[in-house]
Amino acid sequence: MKLNNAITIDGPVASGKTTVGKELAEKLGFQFLDTGVMYRAVTLAVLEAGIDPGDEDTVSEKAEKICIDIYPPSKNDGRQYDVFLDGVDATWSIREDRVRDNVSLVSTYHRVRQAMTAKQRAIGLRGNIVMVGRDIGTVVLPDAAYKFFLIASVEERAKRRFLETRQSGKKTDLAEIQRSLEERDKIDSSRKLAPLKAAQDAIMIDTNDKSISQVVEEILSHVKEG
Repeated sequence: MKLNNAITIDGPVASGKTTVGKELAEKLGFQFLDTGVMYRAVTLAVLEAGIDPGDEDTVSEKAEKICIDIYPPSKNDGRQYDVFLDGVDATWSIREDRVRDNVSLVSTYHRVRQAMTAKQRAIGLRGNIVMVGRDIGTVVLPDAAYKFFLIASVEERAKRRFLETRQSGKKTDLAEIQRSLEERDKIDSSRKLAPLKAAQDAIMIDTNDKSISQVVEEILSHVKEG
């Protein structure tokens, strides 16, 4: 049975999923959920606890116990949402380099993905939602009526992440960001559990040289047609 009031948007890091999804949700009056922040929050919790990201069992236990809450942005500092980890604002902390460098590994663990997927699916099944991530159309909400997969060159994606990081007031290096994205793409696409890939019935959208509004309108055209 198709979930006619659920929209999934998947794609690699910095392909535009979050910004597009948030604007789309606002236009439709739907809830917005960026599932990637959940895995970043788990990774931050693991690092803050001094747990070795390579220790799958201990990392998984931590993932099953933590509380992650996502709210509309409360500050005008470039954030697109508030992320609270066990009651503490972790919105920018989950964007730290150490989190970026370990999140792809943490997200490969079966129990971690089980814990996050269960929470994501429960939210998605309520309907009236735009959910973005890397396995939403394939694993989390495979029955969603509207599925999209955004793509963009790694050069363009690195530039976007560079500007986003600078906007938060942090120093960063474009070449290093691109190297990190290439490595994350490799890990995300090759993992055995829920690899990054487009659902067979997903509509592919190339976001290179397109504004956020253009991508949103393209998605809306497909939703209205459906």
